Amino acid sequence: MGIFGFPLVLLFVVLVVNPGDGFYLPGSYMHTYSENEPISIKVNSLTSIETEMPFSYYSLPYCQPPEPEGIKKSAENLGELLMGDLIENSPYRFHMYVNESLYLCTTPPLNEHDVKLLKQRTRDLYQVNMILDNLPAMRYTDQNGVKVQWTGYPVGYTPSGSNDDYIINHLKFKVYVHKYDGSGVQIIGTGEDGVGVTTLNEQKAMAGYEIVGLEVVPCSVRRDPETFSKLNMYDKVDPVSCPDPEKAQVIREQEKVSFTYEVEFVNSNIRWPSRWDAYLKMDGARVHWFSIMNSLMVIFFLAGIVFVIFLRTVRRDLTRYEELDKEAQAQMNEELSGWKLVVGDVFREPTCSKLLCIMVGDGVQITGMAVVTIVFAALGFMSPASRGMLLTGMIILYLFLGIFAGYFGVRLWRTIKGGSEGWTSLCWSIACFFPGVVFAILTILNFILWGSSSTGAIPISLFFILLSLWFCISVPLTLLGGFMGTRAEHIQFPVRTNQIPREIPARKYPSWLLVLGAGTLPFGTLFIELFFILSSIWLGRFYYVFGFLLVVLLLLVIVCAEVSVVLTYMHLCVEDWRWWWKAFFASGSVALYVFLYSINYLVFDLRSLSGPVSAILYLGYSSIMAFAIMLSTGTIGFLMSFYFVHYLFSSVKID
Repeated sequence: MGIFGFPLVLLFVVLVVNPGDGFYLPGSYMHTYSENEPISIKVNSLTSIETEMPFSYYSLPYCQPPEPEGIKKSAENLGELLMGDLIENSPYRFHMYVNESLYLCTTPPLNEHDVKLLKQRTRDLYQVNMILDNLPAMRYTDQNGVKVQWTGYPVGYTPSGSNDDYIINHLKFKVYVHKYDGSGVQIIGTGEDGVGVTTLNEQKAMAGYEIVGLEVVPCSVRRDPETFSKLNMYDKVDPVSCPDPEKAQVIREQEKVSFTYEVEFVNSNIRWPSRWDAYLKMDGARVHWFSIMNSLMVIFFLAGIVFVIFLRTVRRDLTRYEELDKEAQAQMNEELSGWKLVVGDVFREPTCSKLLCIMVGDGVQITGMAVVTIVFAALGFMSPASRGMLLTGMIILYLFLGIFAGYFGVRLWRTIKGGSEGWTSLCWSIACFFPGVVFAILTILNFILWGSSSTGAIPISLFFILLSLWFCISVPLTLLGGFMGTRAEHIQFPVRTNQIPREIPARKYPSWLLVLGAGTLPFGTLFIELFFILSSIWLGRFYYVFGFLLVVLLLLVIVCAEVSVVLTYMHLCVEDWRWWWKAFFASGSVALYVFLYSINYLVFDLRSLSGPVSAILYLGYSSIMAFAIMLSTGTIGFLMSFYFVHYLFSSVKID
């Protein structure tokens, strides 16, 4: 089977045997329904922007699918499991293009536990998330004359000035369908029942309907429990209009709650390829684009000016130096100060050199993962219909990019140390450093989620799967990359290092203040986009402007490289030869501002987030994000600074 046989088999089991909706080819996921064909709705985890802890739909006293089918979980991929998605079947069933109003069930009298749970979920603003033909259910509300779009519907509501809570027990579904005549190009179908290829002749004969939208109007209706208890599931009932709060179903002990629903099919001109447009439409798009483009132009302008002036200064110094004869050069060395005087110390081994190699190796791995993921997403290979695919793809890319982490980390280690001794230990450290920190934080957060009985808690089996993927894929590839690094061409320093370190002149202010302040320029590149990313994560909004995110990422790389090089040059000019770590943190300090901005977002934009548990979860995930950004941006800045310093001192022949 070979050295990579078991890892590939394990990867196949994780991604193929249990794929869920994890893979998507643009334009291929379509299902056409014939008239009167039965279709059903699936339910996802209950979510809330107040607690950020998902719970199972059936943790509340809702109607369950009839026997013998019962409750069944849908196959889920790795990303869905990590995000806490729990997709299950539901008793809500339709017949294509048949308008009807049906009865579901009547619950037993609510006990104290049910009432307490329903009230808590209602006041924590939990939403019920439904899926029909892989489309989330949407609802619309009017706020100050503005039509606001939401996904899902609330568990219940509490009218202003009232102490009573009311449960949503009647749903009005509006299913938008597009008449499909079967003509056109050949289609590869990947519907819920499997994968198949339809020929052109078969396609012409399979005229039907495509589901292009699902809207839900939630209502609370008090029913007569004695009358409705005599009905059977799916018996027809009269349609209702959403009544006043006086006629709503209150949440109270010993109350019996009857659940009903009605469905209306509406013809739509929206075609199947465009059905996600309504979900991906971002509010304030014009402000979004204008603000970010303005920021990009300003940052490009400032960074360009600084870099051009900097290049001219360095080029002038080199030209001046090379035009002098040897005697004049020696005299110039005695008279001039600046970066030329640290020639014997500029390549001196930095403190904690092994840690620097580890962080650079992990930074290369994270940066490669981010770039490849965003490129694929920008090209359209990651559809929002493929839940969990983005996170799954990031994890798999990170595992396989371990070969680059080992290569760059070991090659830097050889350059600093002058030999390859201890490269295996370094590779193990690279493979364990970032995953170990993330694993420790997630374990703590997972205990919190377990204690809350949240579906966001990672099951023990998934822990073993992740550890197996790490041990069988990432670690061997990191070791392989490290081995390749030991065989790569050795990077020779252009100048010799003195035995005695040169004394660094005293400064009026700590140099680290300048390093930390340098992170503001890269932060200015991404802070607007960061707002939309945080909103998509914590407010349940869709984020799908990956093309622009790719532009922002490329700009961030350029700015990080420029900032780090400029700061390195400034330190060398004041005879501070300890540039290694400062070059790393000059651009890596952007992570500090990202974390501070996350706290600002928590305080001012997530004011509804309730309880210390929710705040701990938010800060835990934000710290992981900031840590990854620090490693990535710091690595970009350091590698560019290393190349610059090596090139600078290679251009000057100094004895």
